[in-house]
Amino acid sequence: VQLVESGGGSVQAGGSLTLSCQASGYTFSSLCMGWFRQVPGKEREAVAALCTRDGVPYYADSVKGRFTVSRDNAKNTLDLQMNSLQLGDTAMYRCAAAKFYLSDWRGSDVPPRRHSTDYTYWGQGTQVTVS
Repeated sequence: VQLVESGGGSVQAGGSLTLSCQASGYTFSSLCMGWFRQVPGKEREAVAALCTRDGVPYYADSVKGRFTVSRDNAKNTLDLQMNSLQLGDTAMYRCAAAKFYLSDWRGSDVPPRRHSTDYTYWGQGTQVTVS
């Protein structure tokens, strides 16, 4: 599985950015996907995660109401719409993926994964700087 992020950049506080992660090499609809961010000297933080297109996403408390994660299984992409950006959102954002299987289903959804150790594949990252 290969993951390539795009969409990072510099933005003023209060502004918006949309990050995109392009996946290849595996059936995208069978991948749990997540966005993580990391600042030097701090632990990697799960920002948002989604396993199925219509599933219930996970959001970190710090981004709830401001960020929206979505996936397009036809385009093999995972997007992160970031609004009302704050100085504390400055970080390297990385896309992550993990395969899921029939046994992972819980009813009509596969619960999103919020721990970095749950993911196998990682992109190189895209920098987001809020000033």
